[in-house]
Amino acid sequence: MTAMAQPVGNLLREWRQRRRMSQLDLASEADISTRHLSFLETGRAQPSREMVLHLAEQLEVPLRERNVLLVAAGFAPVFAERSLQDPALQSARKAVDLVLSGHEPYPALAIDRHWNLIAANGAVGRLIGGADPALLEPPVNVLRLSLHPRGLAPRIANLLEWRAHLLARLRQQIEVSGDPTLARLLRELSAYPPSGRPQAGKPDGGHGQVGVVVPLRLTTQQGTLCFISTTTVFGTPLDITLSELALESLFPADAGTADALRRLAEPTLP
Repeated sequence: MTAMAQPVGNLLREWRQRRRMSQLDLASEADISTRHLSFLETGRAQPSREMVLHLAEQLEVPLRERNVLLVAAGFAPVFAERSLQDPALQSARKAVDLVLSGHEPYPALAIDRHWNLIAANGAVGRLIGGADPALLEPPVNVLRLSLHPRGLAPRIANLLEWRAHLLARLRQQIEVSGDPTLARLLRELSAYPPSGRPQAGKPDGGHGQVGVVVPLRLTTQQGTLCFISTTTVFGTPLDITLSELALESLFPADAGTADALRRLAEPTLP
């Protein structure tokens, strides 16, 4: 059966088990009796709209799946999903553009829940040249572009380390969301032939990042550039699109990388 065809009690139980919570754990967090929660999960009692939303909040269910729970319980969905071009999201889109442009000359991009590229600043375009044009056809999947043998993978100096880092992040997302599209993406990326070798020498690769973060080391015409990354999400979103949007920003991990990025951003003289 599809998720929407299942009783709401089954879905609540699946989310509770995915969060590795016992009935007692969830009942305590939700301030209800274990008996009542058991009745809800087995279908002996039907939850109100407010109870569905309350339990979903305690379980940190994504907004998209909260709509699924509501429909399964016989209620209308309450969380809208709009395009970033929708006038209602105009201020959010401006905020995204402001972050991306303000991060120049360093790379920054916005992605959706499946790691598809929504927007990027000019610095990203300057670094992905040479990738197979087929991988740059919309929708561009950032993970596929990064790890595909005809993408950026041959240029990533610490590919084994970076590949392990990205796949671990993807596995964590799947664990949290149960998203089947992400699970298929993980199978695809895991099947790519791993290449590269662990870097010899200092544990930090000579860049001063000892055991702090996993860096990205990208080979370019300007030499090997070293980045550290951060992820930014919207706080307390009530729209599905915003709840699933993430901003990935890369920062130079050393002065040489910062200088190279500034030079790349300088306009070319005629």
